[in-house]
Amino acid sequence: MTGQILRELKNHAPFTLFGAVTGIVIMVLFQHVPHTTALNIFYVLHPIHVVLSALVTASMYELHKCGGLKGKCNIWVLLVIGYAGSIGIATISDSLIPYLGEVMLNMPNRGLHIGFIEKWWLVNPLAILGIAIAYFRPSTKFPHAGHVLLSTWTSLFHIIMATGDTLSWLSYVAVLIFLFVAVLIPCCVSDIAFPLLFVGKSKETTDT
Repeated sequence: MTGQILRELKNHAPFTLFGAVTGIVIMVLFQHVPHTTALNIFYVLHPIHVVLSALVTASMYELHKCGGLKGKCNIWVLLVIGYAGSIGIATISDSLIPYLGEVMLNMPNRGLHIGFIEKWWLVNPLAILGIAIAYFRPSTKFPHAGHVLLSTWTSLFHIIMATGDTLSWLSYVAVLIFLFVAVLIPCCVSDIAFPLLFVGKSKETTDT
């Protein structure tokens, strides 16, 4: 398990770095958008991120535990694993780590936005939707790539909400690092390590 996690982190690092660089470009372009606009964008990206995270987490478990399309997992077990892996880790990636960066950089408008609480009526049903899709049509490849990019951009707009005046180049470097960490470790944990913890001795599967 540890070896697989390390391999996945290594394999995903270049793409995650690319995503973080795109985030910095977006930050330069959108730095001075009003707080309300940044918040609205955050609450467009975060729910979509949750859908993809739930889809990949639940799919990973189903493909390895139950054989994917060849056999169906217990829907209640899949629901718990998919929900915890998506809501819990997406909150860390999109909100908690960016907020930590905002505090460390002493950004003037910093604030913590927890999607499944603030927008419970939107975020929680979308997590269930992602799990339902995984139950009927598990897939991990394309959703994971989209998950990484969306997580990067969601974390970014959480940070943009906290910015005030123009940032220094050192602040941009710090934001790049926080974006990289906020995406690489939580996303790989959510999509790969977390669901595999519950698999045990898995069936032979082929990724879809």
